[in-house]
Amino acid sequence: MTHVPPPDQAVGRGLLIAAPSSGSGKTTVTLGLLRALHRAGHIVRGVKSGPDYIDPKFHEAACGGAPCLNLDAFAMGPDRLCSLAAGPGLLIAEGAMGLFDGAPPDGRGSSADLARALHLPTVLVVDAARMAQSVAPLVAGFARFEPEVRIAGVILNRVGSPRHAAMLTRALAPLGISVLGAVPRDGTLETPSRHLGLVQAQERGDLEAFLERAADIMTSALDLDALTRLAAPLPAPQTSSRNGLRMHPPAQQIAVAQDVAFGFTYPHMLDDWRSFGAEVIPFSPLDDEPVPEQAGFVFLPGGYPELHAGRVAAAARFKASLNRCAASDVPIYGECGGYMVLGDGLIDAQGVRHEMAGLLRLETSFASRKLHLGYRHLQGGAACGPISGDWAGHEFHYATTLRADGTAVFEAQDAEGAPLPAMGLRESSVMGSFAHLIDRV
Repeated sequence: MTHVPPPDQAVGRGLLIAAPSSGSGKTTVTLGLLRALHRAGHIVRGVKSGPDYIDPKFHEAACGGAPCLNLDAFAMGPDRLCSLAAGPGLLIAEGAMGLFDGAPPDGRGSSADLARALHLPTVLVVDAARMAQSVAPLVAGFARFEPEVRIAGVILNRVGSPRHAAMLTRALAPLGISVLGAVPRDGTLETPSRHLGLVQAQERGDLEAFLERAADIMTSALDLDALTRLAAPLPAPQTSSRNGLRMHPPAQQIAVAQDVAFGFTYPHMLDDWRSFGAEVIPFSPLDDEPVPEQAGFVFLPGGYPELHAGRVAAAARFKASLNRCAASDVPIYGECGGYMVLGDGLIDAQGVRHEMAGLLRLETSFASRKLHLGYRHLQGGAACGPISGDWAGHEFHYATTLRADGTAVFEAQDAEGAPLPAMGLRESSVMGSFAHLIDRV
């Protein structure tokens, strides 16, 4: 007998999982849905709205290792978004913050913007733990606020009892919006977090058990068939050449630090480089692995080096290889955590100073924390080589800069175009900044 795949396997379709606000439980609901659909035999892909490095790794695990991309409606144009979203099966996009929350002053880059760009029906996850009939005006307001953003279904989350679920469902009935189910309160679905978000997926030894538990709950609580039927066809990119939407590689062979201290890389950037034939070579500074000798460019991404500062400081082979590259004028670029590692010293949260690579005149500290957050418009000068030109980026860290001496890398503006102090440092072929580069503009 010929196997007929579920409808979402034949044509690329998608929907958005969003919420009225942060903290509504949409990440846990999304992970449970992804795992439940994956183990039911659907081709399912997770994507994350906005600049997030942590949730996508959970998406990948939930989907059996299928890569999860970031789709950023602030930093990427419609064609770029369509190109990245294109593919077979069912695309489940997890929103960020509240549905209409984005960059100031008008919410640009919100999950709603992503829904508009990709024509995604939206499923609203409502934290109903402390409400009953009031759920109706809340959902009605979101449904009527923006006609181009269609609320196609509602998931009631953290529901206290069957009686509570019945009250909520009855209140929503006049709206004519599908109630896809009620997820009960369950302390086992709580996820540990730290200052930049959830604890990283690779740090959770119980991840598989958590995902299976979440999938069991979503399977029993929600109408998964009704949810998949809400998905709409994904739009095709209008640009004829996908190469015109990609970032060119900075070298033919690119060394990328990858471990729990340097885990913040965007898959679309690495995929772009590979699409032009470049080789991406991972190595682990925490394991004191040196930069591969054949590398023509070294990328130290962000992550949590402050939590592993002692091991980074003791990684003599790694630091010596960075100095070898710098002496040979091999370009080195560090982002956020990687930028701090290129400096002279890093002071951890306990006030202990750790010697870093010493390639930039930079001292940073977590002993006194200050939040730096927001999208950035960045312009790198011609001397910056592979990272010159115009970029959309994002800054999110708690480090305090004690000293930064030298030539800046980027001229910078905030999301509204207001000038900011120049960002980063450059010393010959060594460069870095606190900004995470998202895409060229």
